[in-house]
Amino acid sequence: MSAATPALAVRAEGAGHLAGTGTLLRFALRRDRVLIPVWVAVNALMVLSMPGTLKGLYGTAAERADLAGQMATNASLRAMVGPIFGESLGALTAWRAGVYAGLLAAVMSLLVVVRHTRDEEESGRQELISSAMVGRRAPLTAALLAAAVANGVLALLITGGLASQGRTGALALGLGIAGVGMVFATMTAIVVQLTESARLARGLTGALLGAAFVLRAAGDAAADDGSSALTWLSPLGWLENVRSYAGERWWVLLLFAAAALVQGTVAYVLAGRRDLGMSFLPTRSGPAIGRLGSVGALAWRLQRGSVLGWSIGFFVAGAVYGGMTDGATDLVGDNDKTREIFQRMGGQSALTDAFLAAMVGIMGLVAALYIVAAVLRLNGEETSGRAEPVLANAVGRLRWAAGHLVIAFGGAALIMLLAGLGFAAGYGRKAGPILGACLVQLPAVWVIGGIAVLLYGVLPRGAVAAWGVAGAALLIGWVGPALNMPRIVLDLSPFGHLPKLPGGGMAWGPVLTLTGIAVALVAGGLVGLRRRDMSS
Repeated sequence: MSAATPALAVRAEGAGHLAGTGTLLRFALRRDRVLIPVWVAVNALMVLSMPGTLKGLYGTAAERADLAGQMATNASLRAMVGPIFGESLGALTAWRAGVYAGLLAAVMSLLVVVRHTRDEEESGRQELISSAMVGRRAPLTAALLAAAVANGVLALLITGGLASQGRTGALALGLGIAGVGMVFATMTAIVVQLTESARLARGLTGALLGAAFVLRAAGDAAADDGSSALTWLSPLGWLENVRSYAGERWWVLLLFAAAALVQGTVAYVLAGRRDLGMSFLPTRSGPAIGRLGSVGALAWRLQRGSVLGWSIGFFVAGAVYGGMTDGATDLVGDNDKTREIFQRMGGQSALTDAFLAAMVGIMGLVAALYIVAAVLRLNGEETSGRAEPVLANAVGRLRWAAGHLVIAFGGAALIMLLAGLGFAAGYGRKAGPILGACLVQLPAVWVIGGIAVLLYGVLPRGAVAAWGVAGAALLIGWVGPALNMPRIVLDLSPFGHLPKLPGGGMAWGPVLTLTGIAVALVAGGLVGLRRRDMSS
């Protein structure tokens, strides 16, 4: 045997571990032909709409310089959106949209990776696929490549769309946002090796993303130039320190590449050392005799971690937004155009009430994402095969679904209530009106949840489109008032019909109408679920 033979054998083994990657990648992109385009489109539109919006708000160099000066002295607002490094429209776009675009890219990436790795193992499909000519690391490679495709397209759209503001800055911002996405894609690739369930993998990676946001916020509150050590501990902090349109720091992009490379290598090593379906942190065994007495208790056991995480997040976010209220008034100052946007979002002439109503509306839009995730847990239980043994007993479909829907719709009410308590704690005034303002968002949230129920019950293969509905509502509510979209567009979202509280008058007609629509949508979905065949 020649000296080159062992090296050839190692290369052949490595190639074998990746066999079938191309086929799995095409399959992953086909499965995500709705999910990825929706996430990419919402994210890109949010970023690309910013220059026009900011030009209308801060059209002169003096207004932009005044904004930068006020941000330098307002730690609470820096914690939410980061510091300003330049006074051009491009620099303000990177400041206003960069962190949140990075957050959306990270969420998209973690969902894609979990969907094509741990979800596939839980459902048993990966075991079937692996019995063919598919390498051990091919599924992980295909999942990471799918995330790379999504982030690459997002980077191209942002770079091309912002080229008019400056090609160099646009490229830096696009690469930075894609870099955040790939850092969390590879981070998720490690987490799915450590955990035994897709639900836990999503929860842990989401917690890491939340920690990254908190570190970045704490660092930016402490320093107005992004130099805090806490900021540098977060990939979101790296994104702002790329300083797009403000003397780009290209070397910061190497941090994204290095982190993705190291984490990807660790994930590959771990994937080669565990059995299919197993994990390095196995789930703790339950009691020998089950103690869950109903399908409702089972639904709560499956979703309690998610409810707890969203509850904590909404209370903290409410407290932060409440604490920002007085600072936001100082920031707006005499800028009539910014005041008009808050008034369009909040529906009030008094700036404080308008700001509170606008922030409460944003919390309602985010709550729509929670309810979609909670409702689609039904779809996950069905497609993974876990619903079949439950329904094989003396449990009807409607009773099984009702357990999860109570958690979904009741959980939405709980997190909005906690958001209201957070607002009241942070602002210190108007506790009753703020609580009422948060709860009045529920009918619109429930309509989005009802659409998810209808899609799951009638068209289960298209249930993922509910994410598109929630994303469209989020985009209209976030960007619509800033762009002064026509009323007919704003009314496409159920949130556009709600009374603007606090400060405005309560209108019961739209609230009751939206509640009735939500009930009708849920009823239609349950009828469809009862009549159709279940996945086996």
